[in-house]
Amino acid sequence: MTFPSKGRIKDLLFLPLLLKALDMVLIYASLFMLTLFFPYIEWVSGYKLLALLSILIYLFAAESVHLYQSWRGVDFTLLVKRVLIIWFVTVTCLMILGYISKVTAEYSRILVSIWFILVPILLLLWRAVFKGILNYFRSKGYNTRQVAVLGVNGLANQLIGHIEKTQSLGMILQGLYDDRGEERHAQLVYPILGNTDALVKNAQSGKIDLIYITLPMKAEERIKEVVNKLADTTVTVYLVPDLYTYQLFNGSWTNMAGHPIISVFESPFLGLNSYAKRAQDIVLSIIILTIVSPVMLVISAGIKLTSKGPVLFKQRRYGISGEEITVWKFRSMTTQDNGNNIKQATKDDARITPLGSFLRRTSLDELPQFFNVLMGDMSIVGPRPHAVAHNELYRNQIRGYMLRHAVKPGITGWAQVNGWRGETEKLEEMEGRIEHDLWYIGNWSNWLDIKIICMTMFKVIKDRKAY
Repeated sequence: MTFPSKGRIKDLLFLPLLLKALDMVLIYASLFMLTLFFPYIEWVSGYKLLALLSILIYLFAAESVHLYQSWRGVDFTLLVKRVLIIWFVTVTCLMILGYISKVTAEYSRILVSIWFILVPILLLLWRAVFKGILNYFRSKGYNTRQVAVLGVNGLANQLIGHIEKTQSLGMILQGLYDDRGEERHAQLVYPILGNTDALVKNAQSGKIDLIYITLPMKAEERIKEVVNKLADTTVTVYLVPDLYTYQLFNGSWTNMAGHPIISVFESPFLGLNSYAKRAQDIVLSIIILTIVSPVMLVISAGIKLTSKGPVLFKQRRYGISGEEITVWKFRSMTTQDNGNNIKQATKDDARITPLGSFLRRTSLDELPQFFNVLMGDMSIVGPRPHAVAHNELYRNQIRGYMLRHAVKPGITGWAQVNGWRGETEKLEEMEGRIEHDLWYIGNWSNWLDIKIICMTMFKVIKDRKAY
């Protein structure tokens, strides 16, 4: 809950407008300036329309992820991720619109490609410069906020420690307040300046700009009483709930009918993220399939010539939301049971053909799954799909096992590039795999996907756990 200080309202309204204006100017002006370097290209209506459309799409996407909110306390890497994702979505939408309207031939591919790369660099560059200037002035005592914390506990100590070591926040700790005396606190790190009444008095006198309430959630009546008292001030008030005991999984705030809601378990692929993830999957799958199609033809011929049976092998697996899907692979065994028998492939497994052994070691047997990605059943990066019988076996043994189905299964994943690949003989091995799957879901970004894809290409050749 936030009560913006009246003295700050103009600043809060002006800053987003300034940020939007700078972004709009950079997007439009960069395309215009590029046309000046190409003598044969004129600044005609087509390029003007391209610039305007990109601005509209970019601003719409930016608003959906709150790009223009206050930077105070926001990690710069988060800004970088947001800008890159937003521009990626913008470029994807422009390409789709160009393909549908059949006007791509009217534009210079070289110029537009350079522009697509140049814009995010410029957007991030001016943000880095602007943030550097802000950090400098805040370290000198300018553009700062006087901060008070109500409630003495471990959460308050963590919050204060972060404020004191991060000068770029521009926050100056005014003090701690609590209705209980110092003798009631076993681990008091910072002195108490007063009780709630003293806090309200200082807030009313203008000595405090921002208040963090770190009282325990069970103290509901006490929190209400404090908030009602602070409603008679103009300070900004934040309620900091202690939610660590709930072990939030990709938790976030939302709002429904005016009521704040905390998500305890939530997929990261909602809203803009889902479109960014899907666009990445489609583009990369088409590129990869185009490159490896000759290899796939050779593998298909090799399978037919060296063993009896079909080229492709289908497996029943669980996909997103626990729905059953069919996953395709190049056949690497003479026979395979996809029923209740959950025996995994082992070293020197008699069922594996000589060619199949090579395909499994190099993961080439997974190539048909790029068609699963195009169909929307899978993603390039995500938790590996387990056998149906494995799900029933482990869901009751490993906490959070089914949370991996909050996203689409992947051809490769964070667990696989960190060594959790191949046969899982012990429960601890499957627990390690699930732990890495859940970490990926909780920390997902497009850049993490790219990192995993690159790691896969290097690790798959050296891997000795697949057979």
